[in-house]
Amino acid sequence: MTTPGERLATERADVERRLASLVRRRDAILEGSQLTTDDDEHDPEGSTIAFERAQVAGLIADARRELEELDTAESRLAAGRYGHCEGCGQVIGAERLDALPAARLCIDCA
Repeated sequence: MTTPGERLATERADVERRLASLVRRRDAILEGSQLTTDDDEHDPEGSTIAFERAQVAGLIADARRELEELDTAESRLAAGRYGHCEGCGQVIGAERLDALPAARLCIDCA
C-alpha cells in the first residue's frame, strides 16, 4: 500500500512526463508549420495546424493546472489536512483519492 505522499509523487511524475511530451509535440507542430507554405486551412483531408496547436495548447494548460492542484494537495498533506473535504470537513473516500489524488472535495460536495 502506498502512502499519500508516494501517490502524489507518482501522480506528479506522470503529469510532468505528459507535459514534457505535449511541449515536444507543440514544438514539432510549430516547427513543421514554419517549414511549409501549404494552405492547411482549406485542406479537406484533415485538421488544420491551427486546430492542432490549439488542441495541444489546451492539453498543456490542463497539465499545468493539474500540477498546481498537486502543489495544493502536497501543501495540505504537509499541514495534516490531506484527505479531508474542504467543503464539509469529512474524510474523502480512499477510492476517490486513488482516482484523484489531488481531490479537495468528497464525492457528496463535488
